[in-house]
Amino acid sequence: CANNPPLPPTQNDPNQPPDLSPSPHVIVTCSKHNIHKPIQKLNLTAQLQQPTLEPTTVTQALKDPKWRQAISAEFDALLRNGTWDLVPSHPTQNLVGCKWIFRTKYLPNGSIDRYKARLVAKGFHQRPGVDYSETFSPIIKPTTVRLILSLAVSQGWSLRQLDVNNAFLQGTLTEDVFMSQPPGFIDRDHPHHVCKLHKAIYGLKQAPRAWYHELCQFLLQFGFINSIADTSLFIFNNHGTILYLLVYVDDIIITGNNVEAAQAFIQQLSQCFSLKDLGPLTYFLGVEVTSHTNGLFLSQRKYIADLLNRTHMTEAKPTLTPVATSPILTLQSGTPLSDPTEYRTMVGSLQYLSLTRPDIAYTVNKLSQFMHQSTSDHWNAVKRLLRYLCGTLDHGITLRRTSPLALHAFSDSDWAGNKDDFTSTSAYIIYLGHNPISWSSKKQRTVARSSTEAEYRSVASTAAEIRWICSLLTELGVTLPQQPVIYCDNVGATNLCFNPVFHSRMKHVALDYHFIREQVQNGLLRVSHISVSDQLADALTKPLARPQFDSLKAKIGLAPRPSILRGHDKDIQSS
Repeated sequence: CANNPPLPPTQNDPNQPPDLSPSPHVIVTCSKHNIHKPIQKLNLTAQLQQPTLEPTTVTQALKDPKWRQAISAEFDALLRNGTWDLVPSHPTQNLVGCKWIFRTKYLPNGSIDRYKARLVAKGFHQRPGVDYSETFSPIIKPTTVRLILSLAVSQGWSLRQLDVNNAFLQGTLTEDVFMSQPPGFIDRDHPHHVCKLHKAIYGLKQAPRAWYHELCQFLLQFGFINSIADTSLFIFNNHGTILYLLVYVDDIIITGNNVEAAQAFIQQLSQCFSLKDLGPLTYFLGVEVTSHTNGLFLSQRKYIADLLNRTHMTEAKPTLTPVATSPILTLQSGTPLSDPTEYRTMVGSLQYLSLTRPDIAYTVNKLSQFMHQSTSDHWNAVKRLLRYLCGTLDHGITLRRTSPLALHAFSDSDWAGNKDDFTSTSAYIIYLGHNPISWSSKKQRTVARSSTEAEYRSVASTAAEIRWICSLLTELGVTLPQQPVIYCDNVGATNLCFNPVFHSRMKHVALDYHFIREQVQNGLLRVSHISVSDQLADALTKPLARPQFDSLKAKIGLAPRPSILRGHDKDIQSS
């Protein structure tokens, strides 16, 4: 150490004085040389498309040329249709009021299609037994729609869509209904007369039924047969020509094995009713139907985008599963909402979304159980589901050409999964070939005393749905190559379907027991055991972690929009 040279003094050495000599380097600053960083100005204003204001009164509408034209077109159509006659008023008449409703119709890209004015009767003025009696009108079942689409794809049939203009104005009334004259169109010669309606009008309680009866009479005269399983399905089968007709109020789908016969029918239908031929099926009841080389892709992208826009969640961070595995939602979760209106509205909208999304069936079923007592935790669960939909906007089901058309189902149930009343959740998914056509996730009405009982009740519900589908296929002239199969992952429930000995512990489920036993013994149904890992309906009975959920979702048939179609898509969220 003695041989080491001494270290040079530093400013940190307290024994040395500080070096106060000027530095040879000149400090250069931006301010001294007039150099300033430019201020970045950001435009934080959002440009929104000004919505078209819709008039609320006929006085406002008549001042605008475009709305005045819409009113005149609607009023002229009512007169041409012979909707009413002016008659003197009488004190014994139950007078029904009316009003004008104005709506702006938009195209899928967000641009304005047309301005629509509609005269609507105030149906709440009607009295039962006086000016209306029967009001029920059937509509097509979602399972029937998916079944017909699956059959059309398998047979290679074309699908066409029709829209009936002013459908409710086509029905003929059988009751005496008197309505006040339309506002803004009071007859100058008879200002105190009233309208005696001959045809139905929007707002009347019997208007949907009158239109359905009018259309049904025409179809029966043409040669169609009204389905017993679904009264909104009409079947034409004559000398090898097959036509299927689906009716949902004024929206109609037609398919069959004879394009010329379908065209001839459309021409005759247009002579009786004012029709709009929309061409190949692309959009029906909020469902986008896209044809590609593998079949039909069904999705509800625009419907989801509208839900996200309404809740301002278009930019929300997506989640990978629709519901969290824990904690389990109960009636006591969270604090009660001061106004549950938005919760109820959104859950109701999500119920319709399950038309093409079996992956959210369980979550929607669970959220629907809190309509009467919704809390903050329930609302957070709704927002989580919306975030899941935000990340799976383009998901849907594909209906592929499949042969043979075998019918099989997956039936499953949890056991006492509901921690409020310890009921179980039944679920099933039914396939025609490889195409899912029916699914359900529903809370059981009674408490099951064992997992076998819960699973057996689920099998009974699945068997009932299969019997209905079989009756529908029989009416359609479709013969199944083999008996339908129900796959159940519970050994006890599976054995109970074949065991001829009726156990005393199951006597309280005797109706379900004898129903399934009869189906099995008559060879109309077969129940087979399946492993839990292959049970597709498991995703519809309880929350699942991401790996298991993703696996089952792919097996069910849920997938993103095929890549062959994405290049032609438009950004529907910007519309």
